[in-house]
Amino acid sequence: MRVVGTGKIDDFCQRHQDACGQVTAWLSEARDAAWQTPQDIKNRYVHASFLHDNIVIFNIKGNHYRLVVKVTYSAQTVLVKWLGTHAEYDKQKW
Repeated sequence: MRVVGTGKIDDFCQRHQDACGQVTAWLSEARDAAWQTPQDIKNRYVHASFLHDNIVIFNIKGNHYRLVVKVTYSAQTVLVKWLGTHAEYDKQKW
């Protein structure tokens, strides 16, 4: 997959170094993936959640943090939309 918006990951890692390893591991796996359907993601990330319009929520570091992406399967693209704490995520309207 081509991952767009990785600057948000860099910014997140500067603020939350305790989760940086897991986020960069996710990034590496996403770049190597060839997801065709939500089930492809679910097979690898069993706790991922799926919202409307191909929005996928990944739990980071034992669900302390959330990573929100939009997947365009046909274009093999993942757009990083948001990263933050679980508490910050709960305040968002997805």
